[in-house]
Amino acid sequence: MTTITVYGTAQGEVRGFEASGHAGSAQSRRNDLVCCAVSVLTQTCVNALEAVAGVVPEVVLRDGYLRCLLPEGVSGETMAAAQIIFRTALQGLTDIEKTNPKRIRVQQQEWRQADAYDESSALRA
Repeated sequence: MTTITVYGTAQGEVRGFEASGHAGSAQSRRNDLVCCAVSVLTQTCVNALEAVAGVVPEVVLRDGYLRCLLPEGVSGETMAAAQIIFRTALQGLTDIEKTNPKRIRVQQQEWRQADAYDESSALRA
């Protein structure tokens, strides 16, 4: 199963996400499609943050894992553009979850800025 954890503030801002796991065994074409769809949405989100919003997110990428966090100090128009990008990706991921609940789970977690950039944090992998 792929788990997407979306980090949001009490004010409703998305500060980043973490995607981990695979949609299931590679023996099923449906699992492959779900995995590909999740990969496309999450990687496009990362790329669009830089290319469209003009912000370089902090990214960790390895097999079956992608973490994307906004750097400290993002505000104004840049934050507004980042929110649109995050929410668009999140909408796609949530839509996939609705039709594939055994393969993907999208969950929310409160953003703790102090923890996000601390090397000992659980947000660090």
